[in-house]
Amino acid sequence: MDDYRKAMEQQIIESYKQEEEMMILVFAQWCVNNDLDPQALYLQAYPDQESNAALGRALALTVSKEEAGDITNDTVLGVLSLFGNDDLAYVVTEAIAAKADNRGSRD
Repeated sequence: MDDYRKAMEQQIIESYKQEEEMMILVFAQWCVNNDLDPQALYLQAYPDQESNAALGRALALTVSKEEAGDITNDTVLGVLSLFGNDDLAYVVTEAIAAKADNRGSRD
């Protein structure tokens, strides 16, 4: 029974890690789609984490915004919230507001 429990715990941990990697990929692709630097935004949220291996792996998987599907602002914020990534969600919200302000000033 103990081996079964350990195996189950390990499976849950691996599943969470995979889902977390997907969350980071969604964030990185959203940044690419919106002409934003994912590393710069990540650093704003987490200044003590200058290099993040998961973000590096996600950046390697992103495609050009022409090739990518649309990722709405609500989607990226929802995914970040799901993982309790409130600091990054705050920085993303600021980037969304700044982009909206820039569009408004050009009209």
